[in-house]
Amino acid sequence: MNKVLFNYLFTGYTKMILKVIMIAYCFGIILNLFEEIEFFKNSNSSILIPMSLTALYVPNIVIKLMPFIIFIASMWFLLKLRDSSDLLTMKVFGYSNFKIFFILAFISFMIGWIILFAVNPVTSIMVKYYEQTKSNFSRDIDHLISVNKNGLWIKENTVDGYRIITADATKSNVIKNVIIFNLDEDNMLVNKIHSKEADISNNEWNLKEVIIHKFKDGISYQSSLDKFSIVSKYNYHKISVLFKNFDTMSFLELLLNYNDLQKKGYNKSYLDQNLNSMLSMPFFLFIMTSLASILSMSTLKKSNNFMFIVVGLITVVAVYYFKDLSLALGQTNRISLSLAVWIPIIAIGLFSSVGVLQINEK
Repeated sequence: MNKVLFNYLFTGYTKMILKVIMIAYCFGIILNLFEEIEFFKNSNSSILIPMSLTALYVPNIVIKLMPFIIFIASMWFLLKLRDSSDLLTMKVFGYSNFKIFFILAFISFMIGWIILFAVNPVTSIMVKYYEQTKSNFSRDIDHLISVNKNGLWIKENTVDGYRIITADATKSNVIKNVIIFNLDEDNMLVNKIHSKEADISNNEWNLKEVIIHKFKDGISYQSSLDKFSIVSKYNYHKISVLFKNFDTMSFLELLLNYNDLQKKGYNKSYLDQNLNSMLSMPFFLFIMTSLASILSMSTLKKSNNFMFIVVGLITVVAVYYFKDLSLALGQTNRISLSLAVWIPIIAIGLFSSVGVLQINEK
């Protein structure tokens, strides 16, 4: 009988999760498709392109929403069990509230690991292809920025033309061996600036030990300065943010290439944040199942499910803002970014442990 009941819980719960995932996917398709159509409206591309790009991008959004998908699926499934009296029947056959909760939470926990090792590598490739395809259709690129093994490369428009900046890969707000090429609208070199280091903490870059080569009528004029400043669209924070989109990197890639990514110029704090965010997913799914269980199994009596829906929505919003607040504290250096990822999970986990013990007595 125990095996039959376990199979019933496993099959019913996984089907419910798949159902909620499909609902979330359909909503994501509808909402994102309008954005893609708006992006491609001035191009001669077929409607199939925005549709295919939407289909590639939405799975990544669904993964990010998995904690809330699990919460909704858990609550929906448990309310269905309670309203059909199956929950009471299971208790008669020796399945306590805690045992039912633990089976569902363990399934959620394992789904989290499956997503990290099997689904996430696929969605990261899909997002990478999505971004590469959209960049090919972009008509409004007035700047380019890249960090690779050769260092930092920036191209940006200026009032009189554009400039190309190259330097050693940045790991802080000071970059070394800076070379700046200023060109006019006819792609003619106006001057070349070499600096041993530059402080890029603000949009006004402060250069030190500067050598300026000016070109006029084919003749080069050289001058040396202890300090010099230029105004750029970029600063250290903005450069770091541009490389903070880790959706194109899978959990395995981050885990195996962590040191190499730092050498390429990726910010260590944001690498830690993303790695810990992925690593925390199975635990987050576990505690979201526990929250749903606390709300749904607080009583065996049939009641108006509208109240549970309202409480569930309030809970989801509260968890979202709590998680967002914790990350904000990490991003403002009040706490470490790694700790900011785990604080909501630890806090909600402690709260849930008390609630789970209480529902086991029901």
